[in-house]
This record gives sequence, C-alpha cells and structure tokens, in this order.
Amino acid sequence: MKTAYSLQKIMKNFLMIFALIIIMLTILRQIYAPTLTFDLKSIYIIMGFSFISALLGLILESPHDGSERKMRIKMAIHFFTLEILLITLGTVFGLVNNFTDGVILALQIAVIYIFIRLLSFQKDKKEAQKINEKLQALKNK
Repeated sequence: MKTAYSLQKIMKNFLMIFALIIIMLTILRQIYAPTLTFDLKSIYIIMGFSFISALLGLILESPHDGSERKMRIKMAIHFFTLEILLITLGTVFGLVNNFTDGVILALQIAVIYIFIRLLSFQKDKKEAQKINEKLQALKNK
C-alpha cells in the first residue's frame, strides 16, 4: 500500500512539475523568443527533468513523522539537491552555457518549487480540514 501511494504521489508530482515547466517556458518564450518552438527533444528533456524532480521528492518521505523543524530541514535539502542536480544536468545537456543561463534556470526551478509547495500546502490544508470536520462530527455524536 505504501509503495502504491508513493508511486501515485511521484506520478502526480511529475505531471504537476511538467505542466508548470511547460506553462513557464511558454510564457517566457512568448515574451523573449516568440518565434522559437518546442521540438521533440526539448519535450523529452523537460519530461526527464520533471521525472527526476518528482523522484527527488522521495527525500521528503519518511517512515516516521518528524517534527516541523525536521521537515523544514528536509525541504531545504530537497530544494538545494534539486537545484544542484538540475543545473548540473542542464550543463551536461548544453542548456546552461554561462552564468546567466544558470541563474535563470535556478530562478525557474525556485518559482516552480514554490508553486508546487503552495499546491501541496493547499491540498494538505483541505485534508486537515476534512479530518477535523469528521472528528468534530464524531465528538458531537
């Protein structure tokens, strides 16, 4: 059950990350390079980066619930691991050719990371609210 849940979470994160990257690149290309199109190789690279990013989400998984402080430390480790790995891969694939490209990629990663964290927070908040409502209903019975 835990494995199925983890795989489902990885796939969901992969799809969210992939969608956010495509949206961000579409907007940026519309502003800075409107004639540039997406080729198949670019889509595969984006898919690869999205999948690696989703897999790195396993850093945040823990068999035991830790404190909020430990979770924040895990999130910081996850974020910096993600930044380093994706910028390194960008350099290997020729997507990052100079310092400016690296900074732009790092900013894009940070923006997408923030969006994903906000979406996760909203989902967790809704789940907590549902649990609280069920507990309140049980208490009132």
